[in-house]
Amino acid sequence: MDAGGETDFNMEEWPFYWLTRFSGRYLQQMELALKPIGLDVAQWRVLMALRDRERLSVSEIADHAIAKLPTMTKIIKRMESDGLVACAPRPSDQRVTEVRLTPEGETASREAWAAANRIYARTFEGVSARDVASLNRLLRTITRNIVL
Repeated sequence: MDAGGETDFNMEEWPFYWLTRFSGRYLQQMELALKPIGLDVAQWRVLMALRDRERLSVSEIADHAIAKLPTMTKIIKRMESDGLVACAPRPSDQRVTEVRLTPEGETASREAWAAANRIYARTFEGVSARDVASLNRLLRTITRNIVL
């Protein structure tokens, strides 16, 4: 696909415009939904990365959350002091810090998931499961394409 010349540019025909608008609006809604339960979007990303996994390294969480490692390290340290996660060296490689949810983190994860599901239901109201699956496939493909 060729974006065309400068004179052909129409912002509303540019997919990145819509992706950015959607992402921004989604994050605004998530901030509003998470605030009453004492969480922020960064913590949400950590909780969701760990939700169905026993443990992940800080680097793996940073990759899922699309965050820089030093930033993710600070977020996880804050969550550890809040009692949401526990950190320990990986038994097979002491240089790697693994993170797991604590019981408090599991509770926060369930509350955050419920808030996110309300946003999901409102956002995708009237959109078929087939269309959601197609959207996921398309986003997965373009995400792979954009990585250098």
